[in-house]
Amino acid sequence: MKTKILDSTSFTRTLSRLAHEIIERNRGVENLAIVGIRTRGEYLSRRIAKSIFEIERIPLLTGALDITLYRDDLSQLDKPIMKGTDIPFDVSQKKIILVDDVLFTGRTIRAALNELMDMGRPAYIQLAVLIDRGHRELPIEPNFIGTKITTEKTDDVQVMMKEIDGEDGVYLIMN
Repeated sequence: MKTKILDSTSFTRTLSRLAHEIIERNRGVENLAIVGIRTRGEYLSRRIAKSIFEIERIPLLTGALDITLYRDDLSQLDKPIMKGTDIPFDVSQKKIILVDDVLFTGRTIRAALNELMDMGRPAYIQLAVLIDRGHRELPIEPNFIGTKITTEKTDDVQVMMKEIDGEDGVYLIMN
């Protein structure tokens, strides 16, 4: 069974709220940079950065992180596809907002944190996720949550984005 969790309007509204929360909790955007985990986290981070710019009129440094080589299941992947990390700034002493689409076990975030720390020493890293579905295997919690949903471990959460899929939406697929 497939259930729509967020439609296009609520998707946009959620990203706008996340942008406002990021600004408020960081008391502005000074020294702030936003980094998305490829693939959908990258597009989400760009949209959040755009919303922050519309609010504050200050452009944020943005980047994209490819965590493929940092995954703890890399040896189990058949032919991993590398998209490359693109962070055109020094992360040292920056306030980093790390963005991903769905937070599940925490393993993707652990890999992203390891990669970011290999690039320098940020002032701090905060985590923003569109969907928090629970079932952590690591002690990782987001600072900013778009929507929290209850799922079974076997369920899937599908995030659709205009840039990739032609529509904005989030679906829960119960298995």
